[in-house]
Amino acid sequence: MTWFIFATLTAVFESLKDVTSKHGLKTINVYIVSWSLIVFTLPLLLPLLFFINIPELGNRFGLALIVGGSFNVISMILYIKAIKVSDLSITVPLITFTPLFLLVTSPLIVQEYPTVMDAIGMVLIVAGSYILNLKEKAQGYLAPFKSLFREKGPKLMILVAFIWSITSNVDKVGVQNSSPTFWAIANYSFIATAMTPIMLYKAYNHLTQIRQNFISLIPIGLFHGAAVLFQMQAINLTLVAHVISIKRMSVLLSVLLGHFIFKEKGIKERSLGAAIMISGVVLITI
Repeated sequence: MTWFIFATLTAVFESLKDVTSKHGLKTINVYIVSWSLIVFTLPLLLPLLFFINIPELGNRFGLALIVGGSFNVISMILYIKAIKVSDLSITVPLITFTPLFLLVTSPLIVQEYPTVMDAIGMVLIVAGSYILNLKEKAQGYLAPFKSLFREKGPKLMILVAFIWSITSNVDKVGVQNSSPTFWAIANYSFIATAMTPIMLYKAYNHLTQIRQNFISLIPIGLFHGAAVLFQMQAINLTLVAHVISIKRMSVLLSVLLGHFIFKEKGIKERSLGAAIMISGVVLITI
């Protein structure tokens, strides 16, 4: 059961990352928070280089790093923008659309094809997203779906989910051409390096916020780094699908914390919707 503990800790720290990011966004520039999410992850990841065997890199490693890293730079910025402009309880559950998009992108990129269980999981994810905005049903049966595309936050998070369906496949290529731990270190190092000049340019007039809010920014990256480390430990002990299924419980935790910490409304339907979406993810990943 050690893997279950590590996977659960992954979910907890993922949710804490969301909460601390949302809290920081009250007073800190979006690009600085996005940058902190990645840069302050490195102090936990880089020391691992002294404890692992450096793998022989395959021919496709460099391409995977550039493509995956570049897409992740975009997705991290969009992710932070999404939780800034909309509730955690309505945006974070939409990352469960990633496995839904994977049913399309995986056959194209790594030639992996969906099963019947995948199709059932897809239906549950869509059903859960409908329930997230069930209060809108009074305006018409399609209103809950329309509201997802009317609000900026949900639109951005759905785009993030789509990008992650691409980077998930690129990650597989990167791991196959190196090793899981080395790929994580290289990928985050690339993202941090690429994101730094973007942050300096876009947040040029707000750079003093880094010094003024240093204590608030550090936990954002550290929580994210802790989630990555616990996930890697869990994956070493069991199947990846099991770990990801437990990790997605962070969605439900973020919904609950969004209600209790930020007083977000609609906790009943959003919790139910998130739970149904998670069950869809579980079906797809088993």
